[in-house]
Amino acid sequence: MSPVHKLALFAVTAAIAWVAPPVSAQSDTDPAVSHTRPLPSFLSRVQPHEAVLGANAGTEFAYDIDPDDALADHRRLTDALAALAPQRPGTVDAYVLSIALDSDPVFGREAREAARVLARRYGADYRVITLAAPDGNGDASLPHGSLTALSITLARIAELMDPAEDVLIFYATSHGLPEGIVYYYGDQGYGTMSPLRLSTIMGQLRIANRLIIMNACFSGNFVRGLSSPTSVVVSAAAADRTSFGCTPTNDWTYFGDAFINRSLRRSQPLADAFEQARIKITQWESDIGMTPSEPQIAIGRQSGTWLDVLEGQMPQSATAPVGRPANADARPARR
Repeated sequence: MSPVHKLALFAVTAAIAWVAPPVSAQSDTDPAVSHTRPLPSFLSRVQPHEAVLGANAGTEFAYDIDPDDALADHRRLTDALAALAPQRPGTVDAYVLSIALDSDPVFGREAREAARVLARRYGADYRVITLAAPDGNGDASLPHGSLTALSITLARIAELMDPAEDVLIFYATSHGLPEGIVYYYGDQGYGTMSPLRLSTIMGQLRIANRLIIMNACFSGNFVRGLSSPTSVVVSAAAADRTSFGCTPTNDWTYFGDAFINRSLRRSQPLADAFEQARIKITQWESDIGMTPSEPQIAIGRQSGTWLDVLEGQMPQSATAPVGRPANADARPARR
């Protein structure tokens, strides 16, 4: 573990300061939103216990926001939420929410394609929403991913679902801390959300049937924090491990490429897809001499009531992986 990651064990500010260097735009018409300025000085004074309390509260800081940009993003989110179809009585409907909580374009590209893969696999036509910053390749059309947008979107999905029969398919990709997943938007948005906070939100909204896929360092904490009899929870790393592949110019992280871009495109049970991805990730990490990230999965004993239905309706034909393979980078960034 790097010295900076040791600091990340004690304060959210260490990780936010370290997670990503500035990146150049990949498109003249749609520049990626990069991290270019020092952190606000008040964040450098956060104490360890405050970092934990902040993550448990889903604390989010924003400043220097252009009001026209804020209005435009509000309208994008409103339109996306209005487009979600209601559930169908007597049918197990899946609602897919894919979010990139960091504005580095690798996360935006990954969240976009993950939404397409998961929607196809679980039949979520017209019940899919993606929250992500511009991807650097010309797509600036989506509502931005933030902790506030995440809460609002979950609330809207809960309004449309029948909690007794419908399912949330949730994919989140970003950097991570032992305290939780990190929100980091350009130079204007910062925050963390802990497993406790996400579990509390879903409990309040009565979202019990859920497939939760957390792609971040230390995300095994979400497996422990959100497991339940009717849940399936998957993480990119163990609670004490980092994961890899978040170089801003990448199309995928290691976990996203192996699990979403490869394994879940095939008509195979979720547990088999996870094991296939775990083996591939372990091999990639071994090839470059990195400490294994140890992806995790917990399958609730009652989750078969909805998982078996959805997977029984999966398309039988596989789709081809897209984008640059994550292991094309010989020196993947830790997350």
